[in-house]
Amino acid sequence: MKRLHALAAAAMLASMGPAFAEVANDAQTLALSNRLDNTTFARDKIEIGNRLAYWTPVFETLLTIMPDGSIKPNLATEWSYNDDNTVLTLKLREGVKFTDGTPFDAEAVKANLEFLKNGTGQNVWMVKSIASYEIVSPSEIKVVLSEPDPALVRNLTLVAGAIASPASLGTEDGAKVPVGTGPYIYNVEQSVVGRQYVYTRNPDYWNSDAFPFEVMTIAPMTDLSARINALKAGQIDVAPVEAQSVAEGEASGMRVTRNPVNWQGVFFADREGKMNPAIADLRVRQALNMAFDTESILKYVEQGYGVVSDQIFPETSTAYVAELDDYYPYDPEKAKALLAEAGHAEGLTLKLPEATAFAAYNPIIEQQLKDVGVAVEWVKVAPDALISDITAGKFGVFFFRLGNQSDWGDLLKLAFPSSAWNPLRPEDAKMAALLETAKRASAKDQPAAFQAINRYMVENAWYAPWYRPDAINLTSQEVIEQPIPGNVVTFPQFYRPAE
Repeated sequence: MKRLHALAAAAMLASMGPAFAEVANDAQTLALSNRLDNTTFARDKIEIGNRLAYWTPVFETLLTIMPDGSIKPNLATEWSYNDDNTVLTLKLREGVKFTDGTPFDAEAVKANLEFLKNGTGQNVWMVKSIASYEIVSPSEIKVVLSEPDPALVRNLTLVAGAIASPASLGTEDGAKVPVGTGPYIYNVEQSVVGRQYVYTRNPDYWNSDAFPFEVMTIAPMTDLSARINALKAGQIDVAPVEAQSVAEGEASGMRVTRNPVNWQGVFFADREGKMNPAIADLRVRQALNMAFDTESILKYVEQGYGVVSDQIFPETSTAYVAELDDYYPYDPEKAKALLAEAGHAEGLTLKLPEATAFAAYNPIIEQQLKDVGVAVEWVKVAPDALISDITAGKFGVFFFRLGNQSDWGDLLKLAFPSSAWNPLRPEDAKMAALLETAKRASAKDQPAAFQAINRYMVENAWYAPWYRPDAINLTSQEVIEQPIPGNVVTFPQFYRPAE
């Protein structure tokens, strides 16, 4: 079937406009589409999220994350911490070379980590805990930290662990043509920037059996309908879509892959009541949790594609506690009683940002809060100003969607007084103690420490989470995808031809 699709695709390329280049899909090709175009291959500026797709065929990571959330060796074959978790020792795979002939070794690892830390990309935070390095041998390096960093190992499966040829770091060519040790080589001659990025098999790759396709292509396609039409025509094998597109895809015989990589709900940044004294009362925050019929919202807005939960951590997280999923059942009468007990029987007003990004949810928020006696005062916010206004502390309560990455990485974003998504900087001595315990915990004790933090957040209603909506891909019948936790894009090794 795929070869027949390829013939059709070749005939249709000219009629499809600028979305495609010249490399058609066939049985030896994994053809992906992407919501976003690539911006750069510069090692310090590569990204997670959608743009992860463009660099992972070439830049291998030191460690890799599996579909079940476990972390496995990759370019680093072993890793271990010292007793106080301030020195991470990495043993490296021997005999590996970059495609420019440079050997992969401890010096290359150091060069990449230093380049990222000294760079200006959005993921510098992933390595900010690194203070220095000790090269033990070409195949062993000790990474010395300024303080324990429980997120670092997970970060080494992502941008922090991506390894480019040292000769390419900081060069103009390196930003345009990636040079790594990975399973594929970026094909400059066949690629057309903005239309189709082409990757061909690296003949010297150390683990070629893990990558069954000879060629990978990625076509940036911002238009949803274009992605679905290209998938139907056999031009691509994988298309990111929205929940409303699933029925159409299934009717056309496509596979559906679901991956809950984000969570969304209401943030209570003003837990000290600086802007609205009512929010300092736990009973008010608990009432607001019970005001939202999250199962119905998920069903009717997201077509059921997601997981309802009252905690922000997913099932693949070590912080996850199953019993917290339904800690605040939908109960408007209980919500009214709690508000009355807190002194708001006559009503309460919340000031919330009104942004086009969440326009579909605003009337739901307004109505369901009105049903428990809470009025909403909407403040219009420009689309490009929403994040900056929120993180600048202009709103004490707001609705937003955030991605889950790693337990500690999420806490760095959310739980500290300095965290970007904790914008009013409330002090909480109990949380500070829990965070310190988790930061210094051994690998054995970390799950319990993270679960204690999660429980504290839920019991004290730091948020009113709604659900984790699915990131959804449609794939052709010829390809099977195994998504990875915490990212909307799957690593190349987790695509397989169908049996």
